[in-house]
Amino acid sequence: MPEASNPTDEQRDRLLLGLREHGTVFGELGRQFGARTGLHTTDAAALVEILAAQDRGAPLTQVELSQHIGLTPGATSALLNRLEAAGHVTRTRDSADRRVVTLRPTAGVDAMVDRFFDPLTERMGTMMSRYPPELLAEFSRFLDDVCTTMTAYAQENERSRT
Repeated sequence: MPEASNPTDEQRDRLLLGLREHGTVFGELGRQFGARTGLHTTDAAALVEILAAQDRGAPLTQVELSQHIGLTPGATSALLNRLEAAGHVTRTRDSADRRVVTLRPTAGVDAMVDRFFDPLTERMGTMMSRYPPELLAEFSRFLDDVCTTMTAYAQENERSRT
């Protein structure tokens, strides 16, 4: 693996701008997904969080979802009631600790998400095919480091708030 070097201020600024633009576009896609599926933007964002956690193999609890989307526990409960009533999520009690309730998407949600995001996934696959696997592996490592750094910063901010 090549030795890491310090980015120039210009490189850093370009990368940070690109990451911000990605975040903006990702947010817009979430808004469009919500509009297309008849969900409020916050409900769509919550559903995306629930799906992402499920994909990582670590389903969210209601408290964790509340923290992820920045809502009070009461507002999160109302949001989950709407998603449950629409048939998008279920609340499941953990078999080891019955007090723990995890959030899981229903079977129909995957099809709904796939209809919206599959064309983008296909385009992203085509775009990525233009890059060598070694570069994509480095980029994946870079993104992991970005997420780790941003998560740590967000947690520090949250702790300093209380």
